[in-house]
This record gives sequence, structure tokens and C-alpha cells, in this order.
Amino acid sequence: MAMKDCGGHKGGGSGCECHKRKLYRKCCGFLLAVILLALFVILVVYLVLRPHKPQFYLQDLAVLCLNVTPPASAYLFTTMQATVAARNPNDRVGVYYDSADVYAQYKGVAITVPTRLPVAYQGHRDQSVWSPYLRSMDNVMLSPDLAVALAQDETAGYVLIDIRVDGWVRWKVGTWISGHYHLRANCPALIRVNEGKGSYGATTGGGTDYFRFQQAAACNVDV
Repeated sequence: MAMKDCGGHKGGGSGCECHKRKLYRKCCGFLLAVILLALFVILVVYLVLRPHKPQFYLQDLAVLCLNVTPPASAYLFTTMQATVAARNPNDRVGVYYDSADVYAQYKGVAITVPTRLPVAYQGHRDQSVWSPYLRSMDNVMLSPDLAVALAQDETAGYVLIDIRVDGWVRWKVGTWISGHYHLRANCPALIRVNEGKGSYGATTGGGTDYFRFQQAAACNVDV
């Protein structure tokens, strides 16, 4: 059987096929090298920059009203204002906050409707502070057990509320902007009721002197 010689034919069909195969292998090798180089560059950039997730702090929580009256009603009426600070700890990476909602939770159940924060960009080592109002808007109905638990905590003098931030962020390095990453922050807030004396069986109360935020604290952040 005769062997095909890819180098000895100048005009034959078999020589063209061999040349095409050589060219195809070279192109594939070149593309593979480019892909590996790009992955290597991305890895080096990530190791050098290594973006750190934003840091969130709950600076204040003013509870203006917190009213639930079980067993007559499990509807919750509340209005509060949370002061949340976010800091970008990166030296070379900016952060876009494209969308973020803030709401309050009690024992894992939302007790206010989400409030949308304004779109923001944080430069290197920059910080932003938001003070959104959080309201139940007559839309929050608790389960009977949860309504009783909240009323009991208020009567006892202390209520633990979680302020949650849920949104999407992007990283910016030079002119490059990443895709979206899901941001979640949880900020526990211990509220003292009537200077810790509680409501003495009453389940209504209000005013900044009646509900007092105990201490500013860092939030747990997940990106």
C-alpha cells in the first residue's frame, strides 16, 4: 500500500488535505494557547486583587411603632428607620450596588415590606450610609404563635430584630466590570422596650424613648 506524502505533492488533492490538517492543528494549538494564557492572566489578576466583600454595619435603629395584639389580631403594624453603613475595603476594586432591598425580620419572618436603596457606586476604601424607613404597610400578618411570641418579648422588655439587606453588586477593576453577584447582609438589632421594664402586659407602644436600640454592630455579609 502506498503512503501519502504530505510534503511531496504540490498540486495533488491528497497534498491539499494534508496541508489543511496541519493548518487546522496549528490553529487549534494557537487557540488553546490563547485560552490558557487568558485563564492564567485572570488567575494572576484575581490573586493580586482578590476582591473582598463589602462590610456592613447597623449604626442605629429607631422603632417608632411596634404593635401586635394577639389573639384578637395577628396583624403587625410597625414603622422603623434603620441607619446602615457599607464600606468597600478594597484598595483596587470598586463596587456597584445595582439593586438592594432592606427589610426587617423577626425570628426569620419578614415584618416589613422591602425598601429599595438608591443605586450607588463605591470607590476604593469608600463608604456609603443609608437611612431607609421600614414599614409593615398593613401587609404583614404573623402566625398566631409568632404574634404571641413578639408580644411576650415586648412585654419582657427586649425584642431581637434582624435588619436584612438583599441585593446585587458588581466589581470594577479599571475599565473592567464583572457580572452580578448576590449580596446578603444580616444585621441583628436588640431593642430595649421601656428601658428594659417591658410593656407590663400591654402590647402597644411607640416613640424613640419607648424603644431603644442597644448597640451598633457589624453585620454578617455573604456574597
